[in-house]
Amino acid sequence: MSVITVQPSGKTYQAASGSNILAVLLAGGEAIAHKCDGKAECGSCHISLIDGRKSVSKIQPAENERLDMTVGVGSKSRLACQVIVGEEDLTIEILSI
Repeated sequence: MSVITVQPSGKTYQAASGSNILAVLLAGGEAIAHKCDGKAECGSCHISLIDGRKSVSKIQPAENERLDMTVGVGSKSRLACQVIVGEEDLTIEILSI
């Protein structure tokens, strides 16, 4: 079990290993856009993964292609629907609101 902290609000959510960030945030009532139901087709769940990047799933081609077409992408950018949580605590910033 890990903890996802959302910045700048500081809200935290418990996340089971193997779950994706989008599902955890939605289950906790966090406001995050998600137009394609987690298929990496829209880029609306764009986040910055500030801490804990080494413990999450590696970026896959579909996510990478979508990020290439997304405005405001940086080196820590990921799609919340594609990031599978590991054992380490994570800190994220939601960029898609």
